[in-house]
Amino acid sequence: MSLKGRDIVAITDLDINEIEIILKEAERMVPAARGEVKNDLLSGKILASLFFEASTRTRLSFETAMHRLGGDVITIAGQEGSSLIKGETLADTIRMAEGYSDIIAIRHPKEGAARLSATFSRIPVINGGDGAGQHPTQTLLDLFTIQQNHGDISKLHVTIGGDLKYGRTTHSLSLALGRMGARMTFVAPKRIQMVDHILDDLNRMDASFEMAYDIKDTIEDTDVLYMTRIQKERFPDVEEYMKVAGGFRITAEMLEPAKKNMIVMHPLPRVDEIHFSVDDTPHAKYFQQAFNGVPVRMALLHLLLEE
Repeated sequence: MSLKGRDIVAITDLDINEIEIILKEAERMVPAARGEVKNDLLSGKILASLFFEASTRTRLSFETAMHRLGGDVITIAGQEGSSLIKGETLADTIRMAEGYSDIIAIRHPKEGAARLSATFSRIPVINGGDGAGQHPTQTLLDLFTIQQNHGDISKLHVTIGGDLKYGRTTHSLSLALGRMGARMTFVAPKRIQMVDHILDDLNRMDASFEMAYDIKDTIEDTDVLYMTRIQKERFPDVEEYMKVAGGFRITAEMLEPAKKNMIVMHPLPRVDEIHFSVDDTPHAKYFQQAFNGVPVRMALLHLLLEE
């Protein structure tokens, strides 16, 4: 099975076997991702890193991944650093970038921009996050982290909390977990609960999920607690936000009833939804999760560019 030349815009662009292939390749890449061995699999190849929206982990891990594979990177950081600010269309920017590179990683504030870019590009396009749409490579590293800590995903109960309406990481992850047989609980205030089109997709695949509104009710029975930031900017009333945000803050004390092997994950950046006291518990896996972006993206770059 070859992934060479494919676009990865949504996690549903990959079937379960293909996801497993990427995760196995990521495991093989870990020593090189840590700098313990030299890897020149993509020597002579160039990644165009087109990040029209602010990013720390996604951009740096994509670029680190390419360097760890012996390749090179050209980059745009922010729309103000590109000719989009002058009125150039995204289509023309993509056509330009494909002439300079072998593969494109794009992050854009507008949902659908990655899919549009793929239609104009003759080289592979990887979605690094598009608005409130999808973030497939984040999902792959999330799955990789879960497998490292728990093994068989189909036997797990995953609680996903925070902003589920606008949080693109939760959209992609939910679809992947549903296909892999995990049981899910979505915990969020009603105004930012999981969006209907994701719930419809989960129902079509006969996935197991339920809705909840208080994280404390789910911690004891959870294997993976996946937290996301509640986005203050989505609330017209600051007082309303404060009421909600306080109920979605995890502390070390709250985790005392949890299973010993329960893990806490977060796509980062965090604000105050995970207290620093959690960092020193064995449950905290979000920095391991952030590192895993390197081997997972190394695997994906290699598989899309080579047989």
